[in-house]
Amino acid sequence: MSLNDEERRIMVEHESSKARQTFAQAETLRRDGFWDGVANRLYYASFHAVNALLIHDGNSVRTHHGASALFRQLYVKTGILPVFVSEHYSLLQTMRDKSDYNCSFNATEQLIEPLIEPTRQLIDIVLKQIES
Repeated sequence: MSLNDEERRIMVEHESSKARQTFAQAETLRRDGFWDGVANRLYYASFHAVNALLIHDGNSVRTHHGASALFRQLYVKTGILPVFVSEHYSLLQTMRDKSDYNCSFNATEQLIEPLIEPTRQLIDIVLKQIES
């Protein structure tokens, strides 16, 4: 995707906003005990934050795994962002895959609750990188 500066700024704003809104959806689902939904929303909240950063820096990817690989290559392996961010992002992707596509997997409070605060931190770290 070839964007001019203004289009890129708008896309970054949309992705950043989507990251925060999707995280808020996870919190709502958490209150109601819908743990599969929480897993899904946590992953997508982080996915939108990662996309915002990639777009901000002029990168484009077509797949979820492509976004993860490019994010790790550009920001984690280079030391720009801490390793935990990439590891947590990968864990969220795995949990989302299991909860969305494996009908024998049961996302529970015990599995998903510990992922919420690190996801909030991931989003904050990634979106602060855009501001710097």
